[in-house]
Amino acid sequence: MASMPFSASLHACLQPKMIPTSPRWTSIALSIPSIKTSFQSSKSAISQHGFSLQSSTFPGFLLNSRSFSVNARAATEKTIYDFNVKDIDGKDVSLSKFKGKALLIVNVASKCGLTTGNYSELSHIYEKYKTQGLEILAFPCNQFGGQEPGSNPEIKQFACTRFKAEFPIFDKVDVNGPSTAPVYQFLKSSAGGFLGDLIKWNFEKFLVDKNGKVVERYPPTTSPFQIEKDIQRLLLA
Repeated sequence: MASMPFSASLHACLQPKMIPTSPRWTSIALSIPSIKTSFQSSKSAISQHGFSLQSSTFPGFLLNSRSFSVNARAATEKTIYDFNVKDIDGKDVSLSKFKGKALLIVNVASKCGLTTGNYSELSHIYEKYKTQGLEILAFPCNQFGGQEPGSNPEIKQFACTRFKAEFPIFDKVDVNGPSTAPVYQFLKSSAGGFLGDLIKWNFEKFLVDKNGKVVERYPPTTSPFQIEKDIQRLLLA
């Protein structure tokens, strides 16, 4: 007997007349509508709620559209003022103290190829605009090439002695990974999607407006002088 082409055999499998009428095959045929009904129910749930992985329909998933949208909305409703951090001396600081000011937030390192240029320009920018309402917040981080290995006192002495840095420097933090500081979770989620893009290297920069919202994010290779015009516009807003 000549074999039936695959497409023809598949088409034939979908025809009701080809399903045998024996009790065993009838049982299988009768079960098909229930599968379809279940799928339609799932499809209806997805259409109703948008992206939806209901645990009752897909037991392996814990995420659903409601929690996703609520968490995303909560992240965007926060401001930088909702966070408390420790300064370089270990003292608690509420970032609400910077309300009404434009902020440039930078993860810094002492032994990076970008260190000299960034620290020098940051100090210059701060000196020029601090009386106009700019604050620069520096967060040391040792996650990139181990280029911030010193203790907090050593970091403070380095920045203040070598570069005359007068802007606030805070406790050493993680900016990526499971121990990411909450303030950096906020910064990344505000300027990189719900889960946030990874900080790429030392001296990545975030510009925050006078309402505590992130308005721009700059890669490490963007120097402070290159964003001076953006700072000026923010101070005038």
